[in-house]
Amino acid sequence: MRKSAFHALPILLLAAACGTDSAGSANSANQNANASAPWFKEVAAERGLDFVHLRGLPKRFWFPEIAAGGGGFLDYNGDGHLDIYLVQSAVLVPDEVPAELADQPFPGNRLYRGKGDGSFADVTEEAGVGDAGYGMGFAVGDTDGDGDQDLFVSNVGRNVLYRNNGDGSFTDVSAASDLEHEGWTTSCAFLDYDRDGDLDLFAANYVNWSPGVEIPCRSHYGDRDYCHPNNYNSPTSDLLYENDGNGHFTDVSRRAGLTENFGNGLGVAVADFDANGYPDVYVANDLLANQLWMNQGDGTFKDEALLAGCAVNMNGTAEAGMGVAAVDIENDGDMDLFMTHLRDETNTCYVNRGGFFSDKTSLTGLGGPSIRFTGWGMGFADFNHDGERDTYVANGRVGIWMPEYDTVDRYAEPNLLFRGLPGGGFEEVLPRGGVAVPLVHNTRATAYGDMDGDGDIDVLVVDNDGPVRLLENTAPDQGHFLQLRVLDAHGFDAVGARVELPGPAAGQRPTQWRGVQVAYSYCASHDPRVHFGLGSASQAASVTVHWIEGQAEVFGPLEVDRSHTLRQGAGQALKR
Repeated sequence: MRKSAFHALPILLLAAACGTDSAGSANSANQNANASAPWFKEVAAERGLDFVHLRGLPKRFWFPEIAAGGGGFLDYNGDGHLDIYLVQSAVLVPDEVPAELADQPFPGNRLYRGKGDGSFADVTEEAGVGDAGYGMGFAVGDTDGDGDQDLFVSNVGRNVLYRNNGDGSFTDVSAASDLEHEGWTTSCAFLDYDRDGDLDLFAANYVNWSPGVEIPCRSHYGDRDYCHPNNYNSPTSDLLYENDGNGHFTDVSRRAGLTENFGNGLGVAVADFDANGYPDVYVANDLLANQLWMNQGDGTFKDEALLAGCAVNMNGTAEAGMGVAAVDIENDGDMDLFMTHLRDETNTCYVNRGGFFSDKTSLTGLGGPSIRFTGWGMGFADFNHDGERDTYVANGRVGIWMPEYDTVDRYAEPNLLFRGLPGGGFEEVLPRGGVAVPLVHNTRATAYGDMDGDGDIDVLVVDNDGPVRLLENTAPDQGHFLQLRVLDAHGFDAVGARVELPGPAAGQRPTQWRGVQVAYSYCASHDPRVHFGLGSASQAASVTVHWIEGQAEVFGPLEVDRSHTLRQGAGQALKR
């Protein structure tokens, strides 16, 4: 996660070109121009979320401690209200917990049921999903086709699969499913990679780690600190599990070709990047070239990141990739890539042109403000419903550095909010992070969804070694919206499908494109609904769903300012 200084010069030059000097001081005129009323209000405690992430009991400056902090949204009971699952990382080696803590129950993961009004109740015990492993992230999907969401938890150590019993409770079926991988698994995603009608699982692995490889490390200032990833020099391959359709998964990583390349995988994004009808997987690697696993349609994948132009940045340098999202920034119908990186690197945007990518970070306005921070979770949503996507980026250090932003947590950094501009550019929103008092913490996962059912997108913020934050959307001047749950013929969220919302007329709102996604950002799960901001447009609208298999259907007209469910086969087939 940390990088040697000689790589920083080209990026510093780029930051200067983007309007930020090497000290990170933004132009004061831009600050005044971008200042606005707060877009979010932090409401976690008043809404019933009392979760506090713990980096370690005890904290030992062991490598996994600095990467932990996952969580996100799901609807485990199918009532249409978003619930929240938060992943704990308190105990890394249970046998080595100090004696004074040994008689205390180990903190575990927590499940909070959404009540429908934006408040939540802790139902962990009755649901039976309080895994006490050293958690990283999770993914949700209906693995057994019974109509409810199951839950996969990624850990340092034994991974866990909870089967949803349909009555508010879950059963740990990890052993029976053969998903008990013992390694360091980070971000993960369910997908139907072979298009056989059941959900398979892709899971990124970070490094081959054990307590025995730890050595004492120190910061540039002589303080005890976390070690550089190169100290471990142990990249690994990612995992692909095929769903056998009977509650069991088979590890097909080698057969599918994933073991041919190694990396330090942290972020995962799933989309059909080449429009061949099969979902592909992009992995953001830390300090190593990123991987673009292109689905060949025959059960195998090939890493084509280097040939496609998204393995390294515009300078040919492998960056410290953390979180990643597939997003159609240009609104041209294909999926681009945006990922977060380490301090002294910009967050990077790769634009997709016919399956080939170009680093266009310098043209987006997202690069300059990010260069002095270490980014993790991120996501795109039209928070203010003006028809342009905005983005929220979470930050937090992995090493002690100056200046320090918080007197208690030396790894804390402010999070960033960017307003989307016509044509695909962005500008930072002030006050920083879109809240009245900037959140300056050590954030990892961020998740996005309409948690209170009012039609706008809220943000869940998970801090490393701190309390969870829930940002209620209070953005000013909100327009109209359209929210869509897009399901395939099997009733699953149609991951990889693209939704087209045509502009109403020439000279008015342009056509908008959204992809159906559940897993992106960093160690997070999200509201699967597709969300469009409409500005002042209040008339009913029709949308075209481009299914991953190649067919397209028109749905509508759909009433605005409400949610709709669209199922494959129920629309009007679009003739080509």
